[in-house]
Amino acid sequence: MVLSFKAGWSRLCSCARGYRHNKHSPATPTSTAKEDESCEELTDGWILQPNLSSVSPSSLEAVTMYNHSILLTKMTKKKETQQTLEELQRRLKMKDEYIERLEHDLREKSEIITRLNSLVDKYQSVFSTSQSLLSGPKRRRNAGVSAEPLRGTQAMEFRKDSIKKYDKGKKSKATIKQAILENDFMKNYDQQEISEIVDCMYYVEYAADELIIKEGEDGKVMYVLEDGEVEVTKDGKKLCSMGPGKVFGELAILYNTKRTATIRAVVPCKVWAIDRQSFQMIMMRQGIVKQEEYMKFLKSVPAMKALPQETLARMADVIDEYHYNNGEYIVRQGARGDTFFIISNGRVKVTRKASENDEEKYIRHLEKGDFFGEKALRGEEMRTANIIADSKDGVSCLVMDRESFNQMLLSLEALSRTYDDDTENINVRGVRGEYANLKLSDLVVIATLGIGGFGRVELVQTVHDQSKTFALKTMKKSHIVETRQQEHIMSEKRILEECNSEFIVKLYRTFKDRKYLYMMLECLQGGEVWTVLRDRGSFDEPIAKFYTGCVVEALAYLHSRGIIYRDLKPENMLLDSKGYVKLVDFGFAKRLGIGRKTWTFCGTPEYVAPEIILNKGHDLSADYWSLGILMYELLTGSPPFTAVDPMRTYNIILRGIDAIEFHRKITRVAANLIKKLCRDNPSERLGAGKGGFNDVKKHQWFTGFNWEGLQKGKLEAPIIPKIASPTDHSNFDSYPGDDEVPPDDITGWDKDF
Repeated sequence: MVLSFKAGWSRLCSCARGYRHNKHSPATPTSTAKEDESCEELTDGWILQPNLSSVSPSSLEAVTMYNHSILLTKMTKKKETQQTLEELQRRLKMKDEYIERLEHDLREKSEIITRLNSLVDKYQSVFSTSQSLLSGPKRRRNAGVSAEPLRGTQAMEFRKDSIKKYDKGKKSKATIKQAILENDFMKNYDQQEISEIVDCMYYVEYAADELIIKEGEDGKVMYVLEDGEVEVTKDGKKLCSMGPGKVFGELAILYNTKRTATIRAVVPCKVWAIDRQSFQMIMMRQGIVKQEEYMKFLKSVPAMKALPQETLARMADVIDEYHYNNGEYIVRQGARGDTFFIISNGRVKVTRKASENDEEKYIRHLEKGDFFGEKALRGEEMRTANIIADSKDGVSCLVMDRESFNQMLLSLEALSRTYDDDTENINVRGVRGEYANLKLSDLVVIATLGIGGFGRVELVQTVHDQSKTFALKTMKKSHIVETRQQEHIMSEKRILEECNSEFIVKLYRTFKDRKYLYMMLECLQGGEVWTVLRDRGSFDEPIAKFYTGCVVEALAYLHSRGIIYRDLKPENMLLDSKGYVKLVDFGFAKRLGIGRKTWTFCGTPEYVAPEIILNKGHDLSADYWSLGILMYELLTGSPPFTAVDPMRTYNIILRGIDAIEFHRKITRVAANLIKKLCRDNPSERLGAGKGGFNDVKKHQWFTGFNWEGLQKGKLEAPIIPKIASPTDHSNFDSYPGDDEVPPDDITGWDKDF
């Protein structure tokens, strides 16, 4: 078959050549192999038959077979090509689906990692103490942080509608709100505050590969991702990816801080943002408005109308707001009660029974601003009528119990008396006269005792008397201005000038030049309690009790003058030559007055109280919280709330002290005191009541402690530091020199320094 096909093919090619030559020119007897090879090419694979009479039947059969073969081959190739194309499309679709699944899995795993990190932080907060005790004295210093203090003029603006709001659709509002509610930190704000935050967020777009946040830069803005995807990296390593409905950068709305990670837009992103100042204005205004509203309600009560403003302000802080459904009994006739109510929203119906078997008789309605149960505050506990919620949407009431009311009045009376008695002596000490003529050039630097955010503390002596040494705190004016901490620095100077306590470092003199501010302070050569704690790992109860007692005396002195300290930690506790503790570093201290609040975020992350974290406004009670944290750290070597970064630390703090599993080294009695000092509600903390710090001193943990001996300096300290000479600085760590020369600052903000 193959031979006959080839023979036919040969004859056919000859015929084709003959046809071509006859048509165009006289016959040529010669032919070439090239012409044979090109035959199929000329006919595109099909055999042409110009003169069938010259073709034999066998050749014609061969042509037909060949044409069928070509057709079959082309059809087969077309089918195979189609199948190949379909197969490639199918594979491409499968790969696309696989990539989508991988991306989905990656997002899910990122969310799982985030949740697991949260759990790790939680368990680290539980077990951090045991790790500290077992691993020895490996500790790091806790750095203080602060937001810019808000000026009085700004505070006045908060009562107006000065915070800009930005229009946004319902879908965007819902996305932002849901993202906030799902964020471990932001979800702690109430509905009104969240609504204000949502309204004040502005819209920003980022292109693919554009940086939204850069690691190491100063942060001022928090973001909510509405659409797109971002990648989070730290030190060049990818941590996770985030999709729509996520909050990031929230630490920046609390205080000045460097960004801890880089966040890059993977695809074009739509985000909503709010800056720190707007956030602080919202929180401060919410706090002020709520307090003023509560005070207005309190003033409507005849028995409270004559109370001073500071008393009403403190009472407003201990009020709780409750909601009652329509038809719900708020008070039942004949029941005993110790609670006083003011209607803040809605109205109630008052009914009474003449006798037990009679039906309830309608008496009257009470509206918003009306009150009932005031006799309960005076001790008359039997309710004389029924009070029933009578509003479609329910009734809201401000509620205060008798114990809180009485404690508030008594504690304010005692505190005010101490404060008033001291006012006339507030500036008696001032700057010590013996050093009034001392010049900065008279001081010679011996060694560095410490370094901080604003500068250094140097051990110095005078050229005239080498038997005396001082601690010279040197602060860079440019850095103070850059971080807007001028008010804090001036406050530190004023407070230290006014204080005269054996448990607080003494300020002798201040200096200034174009680059620095200087405070010449008492030199405490015993070193930091932090260093001793680091070297020992932890303290036993007698040592912890002595150091805590010194701090209690210092804080009691400050609080009696309406001063909040706000930066309690072992790093700010120095030992004198007798081994007694004195508080140093008053950069965050502030004179509040009695019953007043402040809103600036100040403190060290592991030590700040919940109300400071949430910008709810805080008062002297924040120091009681820090005292409880200090006790825990002295006894175990680590604070109870610790995590890998500040934001996670704050989230753990907001879960509360009861979520912490105390280490076995802390006795039951010590744990009881710590928990009483660290209540979430500031008014419930031990010391915040009528007894003040006397209540703390009377706690069982201090049973047998010689408070009088401590106050008079006769109680022997458990650790006596070794000090060889006035210039001995061996109890301090070594620090490198500082060759950086800051720029001049001649703006004049420090004219009263």
